[in-house]
Amino acid sequence: MLSRTDFIRQSLETHLFFGRIMKEHSFFLQTSFTPRDEKFSKRADELRLAFGEFLEDCIVLANGVISREAIASGEIITQYTLDVERQTEFYTGIQLNTKITQAEKGLAPGNDFNPMLERRVFTLNRRAISLLDSIIQFKNTILNDVLSCKMFTMNYPLLIDHILREARLYRRLIQRLQSREHINIQREIFEQEAFWNQIMAEHAKFIRGLLDPTEVELFNIADRFGHEFDKLTIESREALDRAMAADCSRLTADSLQATMDIRDFKAQGTAGLLECKIKSIIIPLLADHTLREANHFLRLLKIFQRQC
Repeated sequence: MLSRTDFIRQSLETHLFFGRIMKEHSFFLQTSFTPRDEKFSKRADELRLAFGEFLEDCIVLANGVISREAIASGEIITQYTLDVERQTEFYTGIQLNTKITQAEKGLAPGNDFNPMLERRVFTLNRRAISLLDSIIQFKNTILNDVLSCKMFTMNYPLLIDHILREARLYRRLIQRLQSREHINIQREIFEQEAFWNQIMAEHAKFIRGLLDPTEVELFNIADRFGHEFDKLTIESREALDRAMAADCSRLTADSLQATMDIRDFKAQGTAGLLECKIKSIIIPLLADHTLREANHFLRLLKIFQRQC
């Protein structure tokens, strides 16, 4: 059973990462609909604002509580986040709450755990689950409509499925924390690596597909990352079936190196977009979004390395 300390810290760190991810998913959906589906755009905006309010409340609880590692990881914000939000506001005309990013820049680590905070986090987790139920249903409706040719959006169907899987993972993690579930770390390693290696593979393919056709070198690099992470995804799933400790060290090391490489590629790409040096239809916020997910996976992999 999870201790009070682990319950509070793991819950808040999970929200700081995934809460922003969900907020941005809502934004990506909001900007992808045609004028016919204005109601969907408005609903996405409502969800974006709801996750923003949730994140603001989470930041208040997390200050002086979360770990130094989480703050330093680059999964909550990166050095680019504030700039990409401002540039994305300029491109879309949609106002983003940059005060959230500024507040996150001021987060401090600490160990201020108490019974009252535990109760507040438990309530926050229930609120997260309710929000996640709403966004999962919304994403699922969109995906079904797109796949049955009842709706057109500017997002790839795979991207909609991709963000739906991430929302479901977030919900599972919070539900397990609420239940103080004992986790089989060996199986958890293989499950998480299989999940995130697939996410990294799909990021590479999205980047490849959103680059201007003249960006041949970047296209080829993204294509290579797609193939590399496809291979790692297959290996992770095979390891999950075998659940052998011998697989853990090698696979985690391979995933770590590949993720470090794609993290660097994404960071360079985010900087290149901000400097107007890359031709693409990649919104700057999406580039930083995928960079933060790579940083999150890297933090997980470093934890897994200590367990293998």
